[in-house]
Amino acid sequence: IMIEIYGKDHCPYCDRAIALVEKIEAEFVYKKLDRDFTREDLMEKFPSAKTFPQIIIDGEAIGGYDELWKWEIGQRTS
Repeated sequence: IMIEIYGKDHCPYCDRAIALVEKIEAEFVYKKLDRDFTREDLMEKFPSAKTFPQIIIDGEAIGGYDELWKWEIGQRTS
C-alpha cells in the first residue's frame, strides 16, 4: 500500500493524517503546498477538493482525513 498525502502548513488534519499512517506503519509520501505542488497542481489533480489534506491510496484519490480514517478502520476489520 502506498499513500500520498497532499497537505499544507498549519493544518491539524494534515498532521492527524501523517500520525495515522505512521501509526499503522504504512508507506507514505507527504507533499506540501508551495514546496512540492501549487494550488493549480492541486486543482488539476483533485478538481473537487475544498479542504486539506487530499489523500491518494494506491493511485486512487479517496478524499481527506475522514476518508483515510474510515479506510484504516476497514483495513483493521477485514
